[in-house]
Amino acid sequence: MYFVIAGGGEVGFHLAKALLESSHEVMLLESDRRRAQVIEEKLGSVVLNAPADEGRYQLEAGCQRADAVIAVTGEDPANLIICQLAKWKCNVPRVIARVNDPKNEIVFKALGIDETISSTRVIMNVIEQELPSGGFLPLMPLTGSHLELIEAEIAPGTPSAGKSIGSLGLPDGAAIGGIVRKGAVVHADDTTKLLVGDRIVVLSPTKVEADVRKALFG
Repeated sequence: MYFVIAGGGEVGFHLAKALLESSHEVMLLESDRRRAQVIEEKLGSVVLNAPADEGRYQLEAGCQRADAVIAVTGEDPANLIICQLAKWKCNVPRVIARVNDPKNEIVFKALGIDETISSTRVIMNVIEQELPSGGFLPLMPLTGSHLELIEAEIAPGTPSAGKSIGSLGLPDGAAIGGIVRKGAVVHADDTTKLLVGDRIVVLSPTKVEADVRKALFG
C-alpha cells in the first residue's frame, strides 16, 4: 500500500519507519528543511521538503494514487486542511488525522475526515483502563497497515525495569510512543528509563508482537 504522511515530527517519523519496515511505500511531507534532511539521512529518499497543506505539493507527493493520507502535524487546523485537500482534490479513499485536542474530533468527523486519532484520548483510556499488574495488552490494530498499538505495565521483577528504552532491544519497527507515570504523561526517547509502575504504549508491526513482549518481559 502507498501512504502519504504529512508531518515529520516524532510521530510521523516513527510511523513512516514502521510502514517502510512492513514493506509499504511511503512519502513523507515535512516543511522544515533541517528536519527533512535528518529524516532523509535516516530513511532515505522518502521525504519531500514542502508544506503538506498546499495541493501542488500533495500532488507532487503522489497523493492521487495513495491508499491513505495521514496528517500527524502538531497543529489541528493544519491536519484538517491537509486531509480535506487530500479528500477533495486528490480523491484519496481514506484520510486519517491526528487530533491534538480531543474536543476537535467531532468537528473533524463532521467535515468528512474518515478517521481521527487523539493521543490524549488514547492515553486517558490507558489511565482509566484496568490492566493486571505486569500485563501486556494489544489495544487496537491500525487497519490496512499491519501495525498495532500495545499497552504494557512494568511490574516489580520485570526485566525491563530500570533500563533505558534504547537498551531494550525492541524489534525493528517497534517504538514506545508514550509513558504514563503516576498519572502523568512522560515523553519517551532512547535515554528514558522505564520504572516499576510505568504503563507504556507501543506502536509495533503485528508480526513482531511476540518480540516486543520478549524485549519487555524476557
